[in-house]
Amino acid sequence: MLAPRKRPTARCHTAGAMKHRRARLRDARLYFVCDRRPGGRALADVLEAALRGGVDVFQLRDKDATDADALQAAREARELCARHGALLIVNDRPDLAVAADADGVHVGQEDLPVTQARAIAGPDRLVGLSTHGVDQADASAALDVDYIAVGPVHATPTKLGRPAIGVDPVRHAAATVMRPWFAIGGIDERTAGAVVAAGARRVVVVRAIAEAQDPERAARALRAALQAPVPARA
Repeated sequence: MLAPRKRPTARCHTAGAMKHRRARLRDARLYFVCDRRPGGRALADVLEAALRGGVDVFQLRDKDATDADALQAAREARELCARHGALLIVNDRPDLAVAADADGVHVGQEDLPVTQARAIAGPDRLVGLSTHGVDQADASAALDVDYIAVGPVHATPTKLGRPAIGVDPVRHAAATVMRPWFAIGGIDERTAGAVVAAGARRVVVVRAIAEAQDPERAARALRAALQAPVPARA
């Protein structure tokens, strides 16, 4: 486990800081996930452009990185996110989130249990959870998490072996989930309209930005799709 980074006293984490993080999470719309070499490019180049385009939350997800490489990438992302007012989340590694002074950690159903993630990350960091259907979304209401992801809406190579769940769980989340939640899975500029019509106001994307020739333009297009008026139902 990584040792925590010594925090400057000016950035001490308090109940007020957590309240501010949760407020920023509620206002977030576009959540970007990638590893430290998105599309074979430097993380800083892609992430800086994505943040300029309107990304509100960034998650560093790199299952193959060494601790040293992951920590270096997380600290680099921390500086970029801070500059643009975005939240930094680390995938599956609450110890890394603490060491890099990230805003939170995200875990999956087969990853570290939420109780352990919270115990390590502490009360002043966000904890997010992946859900893959109505039952898991409902069960998350009893867990100490700050947000959930609902998906994958469409099949995606970033989640090999995970079947698509379609938009019905998105509609269910829109009607029942009381905390911030994000639709995820194969969402891009072309498919965002369907999840918005199903009730999603926040989305997570990976390839739509990480593999885009122009990440800034891709992020702006996604934000525009999220803000488009939803046609009234007949």
